[in-house]
Parts: sequence; structure tokens; C-alpha cells
Amino acid sequence: METQKVIDTVDDQVTDFFSQPNDFQAVLILIGATVLAYWASRFLAKGIVYVAQKVAVRSDNETREERIVALRQVETYLSVAVAAVRAIVVAVVAYVSWWLLTRGDNASLGGAGAAAIGASAFFIVFAGQTLGILLRDITTGATMIIENWFHVGDYIKIEPFIDVSGVVERLTLRSTKLRSLSGEVVWIHNQQIQAVHVTPRGLRTMAVDIFVRDRLEGEREINRIIDAVPTGPLLLARPLRVKYAERWGDELWRITVVGQTAPGREWLIEKYFVNAIKEIDADKTDRASRLVIHEPIARFADPVADRRFKRAVRVNKEK
Repeated sequence: METQKVIDTVDDQVTDFFSQPNDFQAVLILIGATVLAYWASRFLAKGIVYVAQKVAVRSDNETREERIVALRQVETYLSVAVAAVRAIVVAVVAYVSWWLLTRGDNASLGGAGAAAIGASAFFIVFAGQTLGILLRDITTGATMIIENWFHVGDYIKIEPFIDVSGVVERLTLRSTKLRSLSGEVVWIHNQQIQAVHVTPRGLRTMAVDIFVRDRLEGEREINRIIDAVPTGPLLLARPLRVKYAERWGDELWRITVVGQTAPGREWLIEKYFVNAIKEIDADKTDRASRLVIHEPIARFADPVADRRFKRAVRVNKEK
């Protein structure tokens, strides 16, 4: 009998605890809501990240340029969706928690009027110091995404910063995450981005003009040096090749060599290849016997840029 009375007493206390509003009950609801929001947002974010990784793998294996651009757009939108889903889940859980605490008799918890005054004061301070910054980031991020400034997987350089460049790993409405060539991770607020340099297809096309006395001997020596230049996706993405040879006189040929490098690897052509060309006649002191007459000229040679500049540059022909 005594045991039954104790059990009945405990049941009555538990029933009274959950049937009557109290501060401890409100704390439990808030803690439970916070834990629920955290795990729900994390679970959904992991699902989106998994899909984004699948899209990234497919994009890396794609050969058609238009498909690569389309897949990277999808990857960018999925990256933005991770942050958006987390914000939506937190907002929904926060609203449900507020509704549970303020409905019916629970509205008396802490005093509705005092709670409203405290919340208003907190919002004013929060909005002035934090929310304004977030809104500027979100506005800038939304503009960049709508106008397709860049996508996940692109190599970009950000203005006005001198050394901020790398591959875009993540893009959200609030921030952009880069991976530099040295392996460093760079986070930047979107509102700090004033301009973006985007490398098309992640490649830098370069050409070297070489002036020689004999075309056949010149091409033979150039091809020998080309074979010694290391190639690979992160070095010379597309090996050097002799594009064309043009006669510039009775004893002068201009041979143009073209290749494509990954960003930051231009030195393979500008220095390594050019210096190797200079060494062809290193043992010849007589200028008349040298194969290479002038120093090689290294320059950028993107075909799209060349077509655009041909339209922009207007030279008046002398009459």
C-alpha cells in the first residue's frame, strides 16, 4: 500500500509539472528545440552535400564544355541550398518553440509584455550590429548568383585583394570559400568582393614567338625542348606544340609555339621553356652562326580574347 501511494504521488507531480506552465518547462522546450534544429539541419545538409559531390564527380569527368558549365551551376545552387536549408530549419523550429511557449496559459511565462520589450531591445542591438552585415552579404551573394559571376570549381581572383585567388569550393549567400594553389583555405564575406577575375575553363593559353634562321632546324630543336617540359593537369594541361611558322625575310622565320597551363604555372612557359630556347646557342659566340636570332617573346594568346581585341583595336590605314 505504501509503495502504491508513492507511485501515485510521483504520477501526480509529473502530471502537475507538464500541465502547469513553469520556467523549467520552458527551458526544456528550448533545449529540445535547439537540439532538434541542429540535428535536422545537419542531416539535411549532409544529404545535399552528398548530392553535390556526385554532381562534382560527374562534372570533372564530362568532356563537353556546355555540360560542364551546366553541372557546375547545379553544384553552385546545391552549395547555396546547404545554408538555406539550415536557416529554414532553424527558423521553423524557432517559430514552433515560440508558439508552444506563448499559446494558452504558457503566455504567462515570464510575462508576455516583458518578453516583448526584451526581444525588441535585443533585436534593435542585433540588427544594428550584426543583421546589417548579414543582409549586405546576402544581397551581394544573391546578385552574384543571379548574374552567374562564377561557379563552384572555377579558378578566380578577387579584387581589391592582391593575393586572394584560388578554386571556388563553396558559395553561399553569405560567404565564398576558396582553395589557393598553396593549399590554404580562404573565406571571404561576399560584401568584400568588388570584382572577380574568372579564368575560362581553368586554363591559361600562352604563345611563344621564336625567331630563327632555319625553319627545319629550328622546329627540330624546339620539339626537342618541348619533350622535356613536364605535362599534366596541374602543369602543362595541354602540351606545347608548334602552331605555325611564318617567313619574315630571306634568313628569318618566326615560329609560334602554343600551350595551356594551369593558373599559377605560367612560369613553365615564360621561364622554363623560354630559358631553354635561349640555351640553344649558349656555346656559340659568333652571332652569325646562331640559330635563334632574337630573344623569344612569351605572351597570352587566348583565342576568344584575341577576337575581342581585334574588334576593339582600330588602326587607320595611311593613304
